[in-house]
Amino acid sequence: MTEGNFVDYVKMYVASGKGGQGSAHLHREKYITKGGPDGGDGGRGGHIIVRGNANLWTLFHLKFKKHFRAGHGSHGSKSRSTGADGEDAYIDVPLGTVIRDTETNAVLFEITDHGEERIVVQGGKGGLGNWHFKSSTNQTPRYAQPGMPMEEMYITMELKVLADVGLVGFPNAGKSTLLSVITSAKPKIADYEFTTLKPNLGIVEYRDYQTFVMADIPGIIEGAAEGKGLGHYFLRHIERNSVLLFLIPADAEDIKKQYDILLDELRRYNPEMLDKERIIAISKSDMLDDELKAELKTELDNELPIPYLFISSVAQQGITQLKDKLWSILNN
Repeated sequence: MTEGNFVDYVKMYVASGKGGQGSAHLHREKYITKGGPDGGDGGRGGHIIVRGNANLWTLFHLKFKKHFRAGHGSHGSKSRSTGADGEDAYIDVPLGTVIRDTETNAVLFEITDHGEERIVVQGGKGGLGNWHFKSSTNQTPRYAQPGMPMEEMYITMELKVLADVGLVGFPNAGKSTLLSVITSAKPKIADYEFTTLKPNLGIVEYRDYQTFVMADIPGIIEGAAEGKGLGHYFLRHIERNSVLLFLIPADAEDIKKQYDILLDELRRYNPEMLDKERIIAISKSDMLDDELKAELKTELDNELPIPYLFISSVAQQGITQLKDKLWSILNN
């Protein structure tokens, strides 16, 4: 998937169908000149329904379709015939999509299961036909109910990537390189900050044909929780990851300090993210000789509060051990 095809934020207008009008028909046949009321009910207007689809990974298919309208209900007719219901309009979205009311920004619901269907706006109820209103004192009512009007609103869809492992790190820490090595994904890789502007997903193949999903999230900078850099644009994607893999380069001035800054940004954005399992990978460790690595290990054993390991994506060092560790955490 190319970067331009990853769309995770869409605003759109949705309108349900209006209900059909009830019929005020009076029964008439060749030898029945004054039959009673037999007007049928109007049909229900169509709903706007959001449906989860596990085969979708992005909201790209909705990028250029910003209006959805459901069908109107048909009017009732004679012989108590009910009008046909309006056609429902379905909007397929990837799992992990949050639907908000654009005006109030309130969360309406989230789609997390394949085939899950939720109604955004309901179709108008069909009006009752005149046969509902007959009584001993009013045997030929010549009126019926009109259908209920349609509902309309503007909604915002936000995709929060559903992945087992989320890569967290500063820009240019080597996250995209690791993803390209550990999965078959082909993210953009270059020697400058914010090369990655959209999340990339890759499937990690483990032993015995087992797999798990890894997400490369655009780099965090200090102040991201307040919206600096790409701010909230990418932090929401980390909310759905089961395990957070912190990637810190071996040539960083202070590995513990970088980890603390990254963790603090996540805490300020959403404190619940600190409840997730965490692990640190020291990337670019092929630059370290055995002596330097042993010295750094002694230092980190006393400083880091969570498990860590040394890896090198370019030299393919520690990749198998990383897969083993992640799989162990995911299935603990």
